[in-house]
Amino acid sequence: MTSSRRRLLSLPATALLLAAAGCSAGGAPQVSVPKPPAGEAAYCKALAKVLPETVAGLKRSDVEPKSELTAGWGDNAAIVLRCGVPRPEKMDDPNALGVEADGVKWMLEQLNSGPRFTTTYRKVYVEVALEKKYDHDVTPLSDFAAAVAKTVPLTVKA
Repeated sequence: MTSSRRRLLSLPATALLLAAAGCSAGGAPQVSVPKPPAGEAAYCKALAKVLPETVAGLKRSDVEPKSELTAGWGDNAAIVLRCGVPRPEKMDDPNALGVEADGVKWMLEQLNSGPRFTTTYRKVYVEVALEKKYDHDVTPLSDFAAAVAKTVPLTVKA
């Protein structure tokens, strides 16, 4: 991969993380809200209704603007979920890293600010960005597994 291509791939990630780090007048971090097609948004709305109140021991502390497509946990949104994100370009990379947490498969992107995971083989892409302290810890994904499995169907049979 060329260095210019590497920079291009990291620009959307940088924009997301800068948005997540910013604060609104009310103090809640700002996050870019995805704009999925209506069919995908329906899965996200169902997911929003069953998201856990705590993830990795952190209480839910939503982000701004309020949306059924985004959620946060912990101080300054240490963990941010966005539902209905576009398919990451990195999924075209045959060497992309993946993990499985309680039956839900995720693609890993290691960013300077921390890991970002995106569901794979699901009708809609769900993205979870974690603080750097979670660089080698995928256990927060287990807290999302039941909700994702219940509301976002697989695209392929296992």
